[in-house]
Amino acid sequence: MNYASSDRKIDPAKKPGQAMKPDNTPDDNDRLEIGPTALAFDEWEAAGLECPDLQEMRRFRWERLTQALVDRDLGGILMFDPLNIRYATDTTHMQLWNAHNPFRACLLLPDGHMILWEYGGYKYMSDYNPLVSEVRAGASFFYFATGDRTEEKAELFAKEVDDVLRAHSGDNRRLAIDKIQIAGLRALDHLGIEVHEGEDVTELTRAVKGPDEIKAMRCAMWACEQSIAEMRKAAVPGVTENDVWAELHKENIRRGGEWIETRILSTGQRTNPWFQECGPRVLQNNEILSFDTDLIGCYGMCTDISRSWFIGDGEPTAEQKRLHAVAYEHIMTNAEMVKPGITLKELTHGGHQLPDEFVAQRYGSKFHGVGLCDEWPAVKYPYDWETRGYNGVLEPGMMLCVEAYIGAVGGREGIKLEDQLLVTETGYENMTRCPFDEKLMS
Repeated sequence: MNYASSDRKIDPAKKPGQAMKPDNTPDDNDRLEIGPTALAFDEWEAAGLECPDLQEMRRFRWERLTQALVDRDLGGILMFDPLNIRYATDTTHMQLWNAHNPFRACLLLPDGHMILWEYGGYKYMSDYNPLVSEVRAGASFFYFATGDRTEEKAELFAKEVDDVLRAHSGDNRRLAIDKIQIAGLRALDHLGIEVHEGEDVTELTRAVKGPDEIKAMRCAMWACEQSIAEMRKAAVPGVTENDVWAELHKENIRRGGEWIETRILSTGQRTNPWFQECGPRVLQNNEILSFDTDLIGCYGMCTDISRSWFIGDGEPTAEQKRLHAVAYEHIMTNAEMVKPGITLKELTHGGHQLPDEFVAQRYGSKFHGVGLCDEWPAVKYPYDWETRGYNGVLEPGMMLCVEAYIGAVGGREGIKLEDQLLVTETGYENMTRCPFDEKLMS
């Protein structure tokens, strides 16, 4: 490594002989970080899944992000995005509230020194990860928190950042930042700090997963699929869309998952066009239910699965089966393109071509990256290449979702399908085991 390593072992101060959970965290019934429940651990064991070693996963991420700074000759990276902070520190604190009230920040230096600005400066919130070198308070300069003192608070924060850069990076004034409010950016500019775009650093770093991240995703996927199975039981004529969606939320939390990014579930005529969110509509007999999980599950991993189900005691119509068949062929054919070295442009222009009747209401992406959320890259359809496409190359360890929405303009219903893939050394592994609807597949 080109940077200094922490002299503290990544071990949460366990006592000699202390029992540990399968993910190498203390089994003391007092876990601070959000984590899997006994239900999840039992299901993973029954499925033959190996849990991640969280201490190793945290070290991998810390080393990978720090090396990215060295490779780009950056003096540091300042992160406000809650998911980037999660990646760097594996800490969570009011994630959704923080997403629109940026009270946390994390600064990582090329020597590996990492500072977390936490709510109230509460150090105990991150004690389980000794890679967090310091905990401070004072990263809030959004209007609700600071009002007409916003510029004052931003200047105090910028001075702290400046002092840390001088202490750890010397004359290197190149600071990458992912997201920052205007007052903070101006205060850093005033101090002569050279601000660089940080999102490309974090997105490209996060894109390639380490061995324990892959294990964590396999576990999270299984937990999500067990939650989907419970949701399927609740999906019967006479209940509302909200009733069905509530089951997914409940079962996710029961297993130690975290939240769901959207509420995209619709039934009957509301499945066309796509992107209608679930509501009070009552499911009718013999119609389609389609959904997209967009679920942040165990270990903060995004498990992004889409399925369409036939609800009722009859048989699907020929049209319902046809729509499902096109969607199924689309994602299965396109998945076969996935391998190391293929470019995003090749993925865009290759594979299964949508029938003309479904082009107008095509999904926004043909593939997209996935990890702690939907991540880089976003692979568009050929029709969107000139206006929205960009290039890149797949590497082993990347994860992609392959998806399709099939619904004609003016059609009664639509089908949404999505699987999650891991790019391997030779091709891909489909990480999704969630079954497709038997009646629609028949």
